[in-house]
Amino acid sequence: MTRVAAIDCGTNSIRLLVADCDPASGELVDLDRRMTIVRLGQGVDRTGRLAPEALERTFAACREYASVIKEHGAERLRFVATSASRDAENRDEFVRGVLDILGVEPEVITGDQEAEFSFTGATKELAEADHLPSPYLVVDIGGGSTEFVVGEDHVRAARSVDVGCVRMTERHLVRDGAVSDPPTEEQIAAMRADIEAALGLAEETVPLREARTLVGLAGSVTTLSAIAQDLPEYDSTAIHHSRVSHDRVREITDWLLRSTHAERAAVPSMHPGRVDVIGAGALVLLSIMERIGAEEVVVSEHDILDGIAHSCASDDQWP
Repeated sequence: MTRVAAIDCGTNSIRLLVADCDPASGELVDLDRRMTIVRLGQGVDRTGRLAPEALERTFAACREYASVIKEHGAERLRFVATSASRDAENRDEFVRGVLDILGVEPEVITGDQEAEFSFTGATKELAEADHLPSPYLVVDIGGGSTEFVVGEDHVRAARSVDVGCVRMTERHLVRDGAVSDPPTEEQIAAMRADIEAALGLAEETVPLREARTLVGLAGSVTTLSAIAQDLPEYDSTAIHHSRVSHDRVREITDWLLRSTHAERAAVPSMHPGRVDVIGAGALVLLSIMERIGAEEVVVSEHDILDGIAHSCASDDQWP
């Protein structure tokens, strides 16, 4: 077993996984898994830059994670940064800060690399655990982008498009500096049109409709599952490999987009950092399900973070 640490820094959250990994069998034993909402992508779609306060929130989380990694004695650390840091003019400032705190330079990966990590993390145990048919369509709905990957035991096609829960919220649901409470029908329609256009782009290179199993990743999808199950609190065990029907996804999405901030915040499984962006994330998922005719989504708690951890333990992938 190799003890590894993986960090996934996205547009909305930064997550850490410390685990023991067996490269031969693919077994991954969690030692510490945690998530912090830092909203690194705050305003990036509008300004093209990472905001100073967003950088400081992210660096504070990095300092916390550095202590955890040292405590567990991880042998290898890989820090992967995704959509927001790809888009930002001042990404060098972000890179320097991470290097100073953690001693490694963040890898600002491409959308295709992000998709490959997500697919590996989500599907490594899926066929054996649940006997679900392939091809799989793995959909990772992040803050700034959504990754689409189709494959069986390997990636066949992948595409990243710039629709995510934070980007769609900031682009369509913010008026006068605040998120509409609730959004208007016109705002929802504009957001839906933007999502549909992005799905059209994805479908140019990824055969979305060939998938026999839809696998949904990341906070918007896992939170939607928690709501569907009416969980009294967020419970990863109950959420992992749960299944949510298309009808239930539609019902919850409709409610999220027509509810107020206070009503969404009162959901016991809702992380405070997702309250204002969950409606947009749910609409992305619903739009995907309608596009491909999926009757249900299989929800996975294993995603890009697990894929990064597997790559840490693999000598031929270790940089």
